Amino acid sequence: MSRTAEITRKTTETDITLVLDLDGTGSYRNDTGIPFLDHMLNLFARHGLFDLQTTARGDTEVDDHHTVEDIGLCLGDAFLTTLGDKKGITRYGFFILPMDEALAEVAVDFSGRPYLAWNVAWEQEKIKSFDVSLVEEFWRAFSVRSQANLHVNVRAGKDAHHVCEAVFKAAARAFDAAVALDARRQDIPSTKGTLTA
Repeated sequence: MSRTAEITRKTTETDITLVLDLDGTGSYRNDTGIPFLDHMLNLFARHGLFDLQTTARGDTEVDDHHTVEDIGLCLGDAFLTTLGDKKGITRYGFFILPMDEALAEVAVDFSGRPYLAWNVAWEQEKIKSFDVSLVEEFWRAFSVRSQANLHVNVRAGKDAHHVCEAVFKAAARAFDAAVALDARRQDIPSTKGTLTA
């Protein structure tokens, strides 16, 4: 069964096409108009073994907010689409990942009940021109649209680049575990019989 999705989103603020293959090899081609976000998406694809292509144009002359948030929405839509009714998936995933002085912990449950718990701090507000507070907006958008319960905790580290990188890599590894198919399971991993909102 192919677990791929192509998501398009076009508004007065953004024009995005995102293609995701959950069972990929970690190949990527991301061109969002925001170099730091491209870097984070590339890391996410490579470490989660997801094939990910993103093309985005947004009103970055205003700021990066709309583009970052809308790409989070599209990635969430892609996960929701590819997981379908969620039969056979592991459902839960977690990973603790070091990046130099930073240590990030990400836990996810593709439960059908969106929630983001965000416990992250850093010393810088900007990485070049990128506003690092937008990373939280990205993951909140992802959580809402993928209907995932997502907890992100940074246990150590203040360098914003290292913290962001640790979060995206840990998310990739946690998601890879959660979407993996369990050969022992043919049903939906819930006593309720459903994992949809």
